Amino acid sequence: MDFPRWLSTPVEERREVWEELKGMLSAWERVEAEGRGSFGVYQVITQKADLLFLNLRESLDALLEVEERLNKSRLAAFLRPAYGFYSVVELGSQEKPLDPESPYVKPRLTPKVPKEGYVCFYPMNKRRQGGDNWYMLPAKERARLMKAHGETGRKYQGKVLQVISGAQGLDDWEWGVDLFSQDPVQFKKIVYEMRFDEVSARYGEFGPFFVGKYLDEEALSRFLGVS
Repeated sequence: MDFPRWLSTPVEERREVWEELKGMLSAWERVEAEGRGSFGVYQVITQKADLLFLNLRESLDALLEVEERLNKSRLAAFLRPAYGFYSVVELGSQEKPLDPESPYVKPRLTPKVPKEGYVCFYPMNKRRQGGDNWYMLPAKERARLMKAHGETGRKYQGKVLQVISGAQGLDDWEWGVDLFSQDPVQFKKIVYEMRFDEVSARYGEFGPFFVGKYLDEEALSRFLGVS
């Protein structure tokens, strides 16, 4: 966020920008109410970024519409792109096929972004070097390692919601991980413990981490100084 420029803009103009932004948020809320996606806006800690816009949609075309409207909005004049990631929500390695319509599987494939708390996002790869080449392992061995990894994650059920997305052929990293929690310290605990799983210790490579606090409409207006 270009705060010097934003704060030097006349108050009335800033309020007009805010009204347009509220229109976009309302459109995203309608999409969520209709079961066609979900979203969250976050205030990011550290100088990596100021705002994180997270949008889940049913198709690339729907995401392009979201991105285009934001890029052409009046707010965009005060934004500087810091990072972007595109991926597809998936369940990860499975020993047998799962029914995508089952009450257990469907919520994991079409997750809802919590409207409170904190988020931690990071991209990752599986290593492909020498003897530590994930893609040369037999399928059963990969499934075994991921099962053990999943058991570590299940220790945090109720404390951390995990959403895994695949990005092979879509982005620079192979997977994206979104963690949601009421307590950001839980991000450190789960990631640290998972680092000792063989699948991470031998085969995991990680990109930048972005941590932020959820902003509802009132909190976002305070952040922008228009409330």
